[in-house]
Amino acid sequence: MPDPTYLTSEGATRLKKELAELKGPQRLALAKRLREAIQMGDLSENADYHKAKEDQGFLEGRILELEHILRDAIIVEEKSGPRDVVEVGVRVTVQEPGQDPETFYLVGAKEANPRNGKISHESPIGRSLMGHRRGDTVEVETPGGKLRFKIVKIE
Repeated sequence: MPDPTYLTSEGATRLKKELAELKGPQRLALAKRLREAIQMGDLSENADYHKAKEDQGFLEGRILELEHILRDAIIVEEKSGPRDVVEVGVRVTVQEPGQDPETFYLVGAKEANPRNGKISHESPIGRSLMGHRRGDTVEVETPGGKLRFKIVKIE
């Protein structure tokens, strides 16, 4: 059985908006492109038709993917205030020896955006932090080598 997909309520809302856009305006625009391409005649050498069919395949695939994600996802509310343990939906502040503290928001893999401080609970750092408490020191094996973080705050 595959691991569950975790989404924050913000992430679920974003995916629902994308799904509505794909099923509505984008699907209608693509259907119009297909009709126009078909009206041009000979489909065997009609590049517009072939491109529209290819785009249709991608669009329908993304719709199915989003429906699957949203149907099976576990929605995790962002937690506020101090927390005892690192889990999906918390912000955790960590510090490497001699470095400034860094804060990560632990989210599901579908929402991860490391540049914005959102890391997946399945990433090397996220996986290593899960289940630990404030004050714990955690070793993380990353592609760039081994890191040691002390958990400073969980909220």
